[in-house]
Amino acid sequence: MAVPADLPKMEYRFLGRSGLQVSAISLGGWLTYGGHVENENTFACMKAAYDVGVNFFDCAEGYSGGESERVMGQAIKKFGWKRCDLVVSTKIYWGRANGETAINNTGLSRKHIIEGVNASLERLELDYVDLIYAHRPDRNTPMEETVRAFNHIINTGKAFYWGTSEWDADEIAQAWRVADRLGLIGPLMEQPAYNMVVREKVEKEFQHLYEDVGLGLTTFSPLKIGILTGKYNDGIPKDSRLGSSDDAFVKMMNKRVGDETWKRDIETVRKLKPVADKLEISQANLAMAWVLRNKNVSSAITGASRPEQVYESVKALAVVEKLTPDIIKEIDDILGNKPAAMVRRF
Repeated sequence: MAVPADLPKMEYRFLGRSGLQVSAISLGGWLTYGGHVENENTFACMKAAYDVGVNFFDCAEGYSGGESERVMGQAIKKFGWKRCDLVVSTKIYWGRANGETAINNTGLSRKHIIEGVNASLERLELDYVDLIYAHRPDRNTPMEETVRAFNHIINTGKAFYWGTSEWDADEIAQAWRVADRLGLIGPLMEQPAYNMVVREKVEKEFQHLYEDVGLGLTTFSPLKIGILTGKYNDGIPKDSRLGSSDDAFVKMMNKRVGDETWKRDIETVRKLKPVADKLEISQANLAMAWVLRNKNVSSAITGASRPEQVYESVKALAVVEKLTPDIIKEIDDILGNKPAAMVRRF
């Protein structure tokens, strides 16, 4: 499929306080590649993303039992992309892809971090990843052990930067205190959920970390599993992810369809439609642009099961400038969830 001629040019942002530049929109394999989406469609989506300037591709050892890493690696090899043109990440915590029964295949022990990274690289068919994440905090493992293990991964050339995903601000700050005390490298980036209805961590809890440690964000779920596109307003389409995927997370989401949180989110999406209509854009573009307007977001990770969805995401880059202060206020009034400013006391 040819790339639409009217797509805006890709924007690149520095990842936190580093010199690494990542595409403002990136492509992730959660809930899709290696599972819900067949390999050929995965290849088509990754090719579409690469062709529009996406340089950052994200996966994890826990996505589809390791198959997400495997198929992403196959795509890189299939298209012969130069490794220096790509930023590839994976995440370590749920290592059941390496063996269901081994007790040490979960968590952030030195053993699992090192063995998990080696197994991920083997599935990806790569010598290194650019970014390695601690996929969740491990409160049973000493922070010093985790920090030292990720530094070992960097020192042995298997990753260039390490970060966290779904950690809280205190845990990230603790990791930095440990790293500073030991003369080691702290976590450069965090990967949290961030969208119109999930915003507290990014806009309040992490606020001091952007300045204090130069934290960068590679956020996920900008459309909240598609809810913010409006496609679920009248029920669950059979061809949608919620209507067709067998993923355990999707099954859990399906159990929530119709509960109070679901109803509240759907009602919010309905109220946002006039704003999108006024700007002559889709609700998906409105939701994506709303995330991209936050300059603390180095990259917004999107999912796609068809190339058209990749192109739709990229259109949001041209929408950001339409989100004037008046429009943002109108959106905030509809959302009713803008976090109160955090006051720092010294």
